[in-house]
Amino acid sequence: MTRSKFIVSSLALAAGFFAFGSSAWADKLDDVKKAGVLRVAAFDGNPPFGYIDPASKKQVGHDIDLATEFAKSLGVKIELVPTNPANRIPLLTSGKVDVVFASFTITDERAKAVDFTTPYFLVGQQFLAKKGVLKDAAQIKDIRIGTEKGTTMEANLRKNYPDAKVVLYDDSPFALAALRNGNVQAITNDGVKLTAQWNAIPDKEKYEIPGITVSREYLGAAVPKGETRLLEALNTWLVDSEKNGRALAIYDTWFGPNSKAPLPRLLKIGDQRVAAN
Repeated sequence: MTRSKFIVSSLALAAGFFAFGSSAWADKLDDVKKAGVLRVAAFDGNPPFGYIDPASKKQVGHDIDLATEFAKSLGVKIELVPTNPANRIPLLTSGKVDVVFASFTITDERAKAVDFTTPYFLVGQQFLAKKGVLKDAAQIKDIRIGTEKGTTMEANLRKNYPDAKVVLYDDSPFALAALRNGNVQAITNDGVKLTAQWNAIPDKEKYEIPGITVSREYLGAAVPKGETRLLEALNTWLVDSEKNGRALAIYDTWFGPNSKAPLPRLLKIGDQRVAAN
């Protein structure tokens, strides 16, 4: 090889190295800002966290408001990607979305696949049934109970009540329909969703949420594993939104006294952090 060819080859190799290095050093937060879009997986059938508004036909809800505000803080637009519970992690790990804001319960098992933010919501798993059907936790094993597949609701039910007859559905509206047509005798979900569903049905006086709680669960947003800067940006924004009152304002829109699903606020953002690594 001549000296000139060696120099050219060396320069080309160096250029390739630096090109590779720069792409390797780029992270999800850089990608989002460069693209000008934050892709967010959010529910489209789980009011009031995320659902399609019948009037506007747009995807709206508590989690969507939070995600929209976070996108604004980054100076980018938001692109909503509808999801159901089972698709949340696959959408994130496949690179189809940047963040999940979808009533996502933080668990050790899920934290092996994704990184969670500090919790922004605290819920408890409860039941919705026709009045008088479910009076005591001992009855859970004797009735058919519907819930969403791929959720902690299913896992908690199977763990705490292994003899329960569990019927799985893709999303909470399907479970509610099954309850109303008699295919199941009760459905289980977090108390927030159940309250919203209960208040929305025309014959709500025939149903009730018994005073039975299976668990208390913390909800957080999720990012791809190892995306530290994006996670830090989210955590900082969430804590700041608590301090400046924006998080409370969003909460009151969907769960305040004048909302369709009034619910006491059980958690201030920043009160508890969950290690996801």
